[in-house]
Amino acid sequence: MLITINSLIFLAVFAISWSVNTITVMSGPWILKRFSRGGDHLAVQSAHVNPTPRLGGVGIVLAVVTGFVLLGDPSDSFWLALLVSLAPVFLAGLFEDLGFYISPRGRLLAALVSGIILLATQQIWITAIGVPGVDALFAFAPFAIVVTLIWSTGMCHAFNLIDGVNGFAGATGVVIGAGLALVSWWVGDTQMLALCGTVIAALIGFQLHNWPKGRIFLGDGGAYSVGHLLVWLGIALVARNPEVAGISIALFYFWPVADTLWAIYRRRRSGRRTDQPDRMHFHQLVMRTLEIKFGLRGKRHISNSLTSFVLTPFVGVPIALGVLFYRAPLLGLAAMVALSVAFVFMYLRIVGLVSYGRKSEEVAPEIVEEPQTVDEPEIAAVVAKEDSHRYAAE
Repeated sequence: MLITINSLIFLAVFAISWSVNTITVMSGPWILKRFSRGGDHLAVQSAHVNPTPRLGGVGIVLAVVTGFVLLGDPSDSFWLALLVSLAPVFLAGLFEDLGFYISPRGRLLAALVSGIILLATQQIWITAIGVPGVDALFAFAPFAIVVTLIWSTGMCHAFNLIDGVNGFAGATGVVIGAGLALVSWWVGDTQMLALCGTVIAALIGFQLHNWPKGRIFLGDGGAYSVGHLLVWLGIALVARNPEVAGISIALFYFWPVADTLWAIYRRRRSGRRTDQPDRMHFHQLVMRTLEIKFGLRGKRHISNSLTSFVLTPFVGVPIALGVLFYRAPLLGLAAMVALSVAFVFMYLRIVGLVSYGRKSEEVAPEIVEEPQTVDEPEIAAVVAKEDSHRYAAE
């Protein structure tokens, strides 16, 4: 009976998310006229052509609030604290989506405040990850609290960075939520299972509008909120269930974290600011590879959505390993190291494919002879130049 009731609530959550986003899509022209700075589709990091509403987070958050209220255990205050803590990061992102400029630092500060609210009210933080030696550091509360806040704040920003093609951030959120739900089920934490199911249902309601046609985007309000919800569900799952290895749960967030850390590294390496947007994220290079190698030049509406279809299974690999090793921290650590090496190798390989494809088609003769040694700033310059020509043609 309880399962049936929960299923009906999940269906209601999905319906709310889908309905609110449907209304937003239908109101798109009015929203863009009233609440948009304009030119978002011409931004450096943009992968779409037409102006599009960036308010997908509104429907998701409304659906999540409804689900948490209906499914939240009155004797367990975590769900309520999670909702309250969501306010700063969601509102900061929402104001940005509505055309009021909120700097990246301002949004990060809002994410930090949201994390502090939850940490202070629930007294939960990362106390161990299951790795001998490292756990001794987490036994020192000030260290553990700082790391927890860095992890939660960074995850909000990481989800915003991977929100670059239709459906990718949403699909990543669904798969992460599914991994958390599965572990919650295995350890018997029914409250965490219900909360994870709520987030999944809300995201699916949004996905139907975002993929494949991209009629609405998560926006900063949505991306930061989804990141905040998922990262704290993971932290709470480990805190509430000591048998769950923190390092293995960290595998669930591997893709957003790896993409963000690599972006920081390559931007600093090329002498640019770390908050300066570019077209060199993994998903953007995959999209360019599909266009170059599979005849999709000038068909961005296809390559954009196809990128999510190609990449989502790769996002699922570390999550599957995290689920498999949720009681085996050393195996989780080994998987983390192996996946990190694989990520860098695949990234460099794709850079090589992009540069080689451009060289063979004589699109970018200035690219160096050997694609394996191509410098990323050169590729980025060529990508920006070619895309500017494409926009001018359109």
